[in-house]
Amino acid sequence: MFALVDCNNFYASCERLFQPQLKRQPIVVLSNNDGCVIARSNEAKKLGIPMGAAAFEYQALFDQHDIKVFSSNYALYGDMSNRVMSTLKEYAPEIEVYSIDEAFLKFDKMLPDFDFLSYGKRMRKAVTQETGIPVSIGIAATKALSKVANKIAKKFPERTGGVYLIDTEDKRIKGLKWTKVEDVWGIGYRHSKRLQNLGVQTAYDFTQLPEEWVRKTMSVVGLRLQNELNGIACLDLETPQPKKNIATTRSFDHNHSDFQYLRERVSTFAVTCGEKLRAQQSCCNAIMVFIHTNGHRKDLPQYSRNVVVPLPYPSNSSITLTQFASKGLEMIFKQGYAYKKAGVIVMDITPETVRQINLFENSHIKHRPLMETIDRINNSLGVKKVKLASQDVGRTWKMRQEKLSPRYTTQLSEIIKVKA
Repeated sequence: MFALVDCNNFYASCERLFQPQLKRQPIVVLSNNDGCVIARSNEAKKLGIPMGAAAFEYQALFDQHDIKVFSSNYALYGDMSNRVMSTLKEYAPEIEVYSIDEAFLKFDKMLPDFDFLSYGKRMRKAVTQETGIPVSIGIAATKALSKVANKIAKKFPERTGGVYLIDTEDKRIKGLKWTKVEDVWGIGYRHSKRLQNLGVQTAYDFTQLPEEWVRKTMSVVGLRLQNELNGIACLDLETPQPKKNIATTRSFDHNHSDFQYLRERVSTFAVTCGEKLRAQQSCCNAIMVFIHTNGHRKDLPQYSRNVVVPLPYPSNSSITLTQFASKGLEMIFKQGYAYKKAGVIVMDITPETVRQINLFENSHIKHRPLMETIDRINNSLGVKKVKLASQDVGRTWKMRQEKLSPRYTTQLSEIIKVKA
């Protein structure tokens, strides 16, 4: 059996957790740089705020209905997500953290008469008590069916108590007939339109299609999904895999034509890529650097270029990556252009433990302990205090976050103060 645990309106719930006066207030959370709406409370959804709405276009509606607007507080959301997942790990031997607010749990070797519904309610109560985050739980024989069960639990909280179990054939069929085909996990926009044109309106209709047609039209992935919805488990929990490429890119606040400015930015991007490589215990064998001008400024000359620089040995040292990223920038930079964006992408990633040693040229032996020390200091302080000389020590890239709430759980200076 599988369970899907989904946090209800997660970002809004995190904001309400430390501001209980917002419990019934409509809330929206904005994307990076306060651009568009990426999360809404149920109250905001009822007022017609669509996902992805541009904040400036809906400002009048925000003011009219006293909608509370927050900038993305990823430090808070990430920490609360870790707390939820830590609680769930106490209730299942195997867990797949599917996203920041979702997790699949797998239950093996349970007795035939095991009460999954009561167990699910215990989990839900524990998460609410230990973290304050409300969750919905769907339990079924397959991952796809647990998704369906979760939607039912979330849609009808009064009747389900936030937990729904699909454990009979009647419940499976009823749940599939209730689920629209475009809402089925794994069926994208293109396939849903094709299916609707064929008269397939629900998940149940999809399960009745001939297997050969599904395989031919939607490949083996679609066939697995059909089997999952029919109660045949084809998908197991997935383990996190290291990323194949890691990118750090930024658009500049203004157009810049100064090489030294671009070099400092590229150096900082390379340092960030190095940190991400070390976090997943990987090294890269090549690094790409790109720059381009502002395509919206048709009155200015346009130029864009990228270059891939192979490394002589696998590395995750910020010092090494910065050196080769700077060489790449020198190869593609041209005077006379106003650049708007630059980026660094580390490629050909391999595990740190199995990197190939070069006979004549290898990474400096002191880089590894030095990088470990820098990471430890920067992680403990919460800000990047230790930088390379090629970086601007007085410059820290910041998003526009005009409506940022306090980082209650990760920043000591921003914790809640209680007056006794």
